[in-house]
Amino acid sequence: MSFSEVREYQYGDDIRSIDWNVTARFSNAHIKIFEEERELTLMLLVDVSASSLFGTSVQNKRDLITEICATLAFSALSNNDKVGVIFFSDKVDFFIPPKKGKGHVLYIIRELLTVAPKKGAQTNVVEALRYLNNVIKKRSIAFILSDFIAPGFKQGLQIAKKRHDVTGIQVYDKADAELPDIGLVHVRDSETGQDAYLDTSDKKTRMRFGQRFEKHCALTNEIFKKSGASLIQVRTDEDYVKPLKGFFKAR
Repeated sequence: MSFSEVREYQYGDDIRSIDWNVTARFSNAHIKIFEEERELTLMLLVDVSASSLFGTSVQNKRDLITEICATLAFSALSNNDKVGVIFFSDKVDFFIPPKKGKGHVLYIIRELLTVAPKKGAQTNVVEALRYLNNVIKKRSIAFILSDFIAPGFKQGLQIAKKRHDVTGIQVYDKADAELPDIGLVHVRDSETGQDAYLDTSDKKTRMRFGQRFEKHCALTNEIFKKSGASLIQVRTDEDYVKPLKGFFKAR
């Protein structure tokens, strides 16, 4: 609720709303009028680390994140809400302060399409959440779009959740979850630069790989759940509209 105006007291008004300073000045009772504040601020925390460029099917994680961000930004535009963006990797790379208007949303989408992840840049979700708390003082609706391949961010998320309505959107690729049986392959971690050889024809290797991803997803889900925040999981080769609609319908 935000303050709107002061008017003279009328029969039936709540006496708890009386403005005693104005009443003393005019010698007759006046009350404060409040109205529901409907203007919202949408903040998009976008992971632009090196792993966001990974993708093996229709599109990579970066492309999907951009498309989801555009959908959320245009939804905010239709409600006349403000939209801002925090681009982050191992640090905050770029900040677009929240504003209204179609021109501003188009500017955000242009930046989403052109911002280039730095080679070898890792993911620091805590730094992005800390920056959100420092620059956005008013409560906002915040979406974190990332694969969440990052060091522990439980405490940072808990602090941010106390001030903002936080939702995570975990974007992953099919190859993050399961290895194809294609023999011996050379792989490189895009964020750490570490090289390895994997024998994908070995059933146990594929099984351990899948179990590792399942453990990562379970841990991410647990962090959000214990922090009181929501988490949506979307895959690069699947339609993201259905899980988004299901989330908003549940809310």
